[in-house]
Amino acid sequence: MSSPDIAGILDNSKELDQLRKEQEEVLIEINKMHKKLQTTNAAPEVVEKPGDSSLSKLKVLYTRAKELSESEVSISNLLVSQLDALLPPGPPGQPRRRIGKGNEQKKKRLKSDSDISRLSPSMRNQLEIYASLKGEQVAARVTPHDADKDEWFVVKVMHFDKESKEFEVLDEEPGDDEEGGGQRKYRLPVANIIPFPKRNDPAGAPDFPHGRQVLAVYPGTTALYKATVVNGHRKRKTDDYLLEFDDDEEDGSLPQRIVPFHKVVPLPDGHRQ
Repeated sequence: MSSPDIAGILDNSKELDQLRKEQEEVLIEINKMHKKLQTTNAAPEVVEKPGDSSLSKLKVLYTRAKELSESEVSISNLLVSQLDALLPPGPPGQPRRRIGKGNEQKKKRLKSDSDISRLSPSMRNQLEIYASLKGEQVAARVTPHDADKDEWFVVKVMHFDKESKEFEVLDEEPGDDEEGGGQRKYRLPVANIIPFPKRNDPAGAPDFPHGRQVLAVYPGTTALYKATVVNGHRKRKTDDYLLEFDDDEEDGSLPQRIVPFHKVVPLPDGHRQ
């Protein structure tokens, strides 16, 4: 494992740890608000009186908890992708046993039921978050790990299978070189998916500094490419990014292109372009 690989994983692990600490702090505040609302002094007629902001504060806390959970999913997906790129596909020489068809189906059902029930609350919550992406656009790597280069497209989530932990996605606008020219479906593991920041929630989007390499949707297309942030931290959360895309040279220089903040995601470790 190279030093850059280790550094990238450590940086993302620290960011994930910080997100979880913030989540704990928000949960503590939510519990305090719940206790306040449960006291006799916070009866419904008192909470609803003019000047009491208990419910609005509670809404803000739950909104923040949701933002932190979505950020945790994004960073967790990136860490899984980084580790998948470094680990071998599986231990060689593992013996396989043949079992009867009837028993095989029965064992599959039993295994899936027990696997889900044994999951920790945080993992079950993460599966629910994955399932909530149905109908949304996400960034997806549609090429296998052993491909010469990684290809990332904007796709629509059709379904998330909690048992196999795989997404069913639809490429709504395939390129001209696609066979048949029609829409194409993919079944992809969690490691191949990165949720986009919410368009209507700019405060929850990552704030990439100047010089940071990212993965972004190239203007006028539904494909994502490696790019470098030019304008640095956004003064306003709704500001767009100014990026220089790799291999986008014009007249001996890289043009600077404007990309909306909700079409920019962290660059997966080991990205090949």
